[in-house]
Amino acid sequence: MGDKSSIEWTEATWNPTTGCDKTSPGCDNCYALTLARRLKAMGQPKYQNDGDPTTSGPGFRLTLHDDAVEIPLAWRDPRVIFVNSMSDLFHPDVPLDFIRRVFDVMARTPQHTYQVLTKRSKRLAQVAEKLDWPHNVWMGVSVESDRYAFRANHLRQVPAAVRFLSVEPLVAAVPALDFVGLDWVIVGGESGHNARRLEISWVRDVQERSTAAGAAFFLKQLGSVWAREHGYRGKAHHMHEWPKRLRMRNMPVGGTAPVGELVAT
Repeated sequence: MGDKSSIEWTEATWNPTTGCDKTSPGCDNCYALTLARRLKAMGQPKYQNDGDPTTSGPGFRLTLHDDAVEIPLAWRDPRVIFVNSMSDLFHPDVPLDFIRRVFDVMARTPQHTYQVLTKRSKRLAQVAEKLDWPHNVWMGVSVESDRYAFRANHLRQVPAAVRFLSVEPLVAAVPALDFVGLDWVIVGGESGHNARRLEISWVRDVQERSTAAGAAFFLKQLGSVWAREHGYRGKAHHMHEWPKRLRMRNMPVGGTAPVGELVAT
């Protein structure tokens, strides 16, 4: 965790929990799982608990960190904070009382904006009414293919100030995905050696339908496969590398753009 982040749509990360378990195909090439393996080898104390090798990995067992819960209280300057970049706050092994402690810290630091993202949308919907939702909490779910479009339905049940989708890694078309009632949609292709292909037509479909529904559209990257095939290095996360009509990095109404981020309107 740290008070700076290279993620295009946030400024800082905060990990009151670390570790997770694969729950859908979007997890197949999880960057956090790979990073946890490296951190374990480096001796980082928070990454010494090994998870189930079939769903997790070295250093990636779901672990609660009591000493990390109140870290944002020391961050005086306002910032946009991605909660649990190395975990999932709504993982079934995270007790409700612990989730409440995290939400209490978010409520006590109204100068910050918190972005919480989960693949466990069913549990999110089940416990949402048991949590207090301060105005500075943005809640999102991940959807990587049409099979998981139902996660957006769960999200619509949550009384968050901003509801958003992370359609990343986008590994298939999502024609059944409904954007009504959502405020922000992030799209990204997969990166890394085992990255799966992203088709521009999938991105355009999400862009057109989400903006028509009133959501802000934010393209993060086009992924390693697209970058390689078009003569670019890395994951094609620079806007000038994309087709012109896709060059959009909008934030939701009332949201604040991450520092240094180029925002198109």
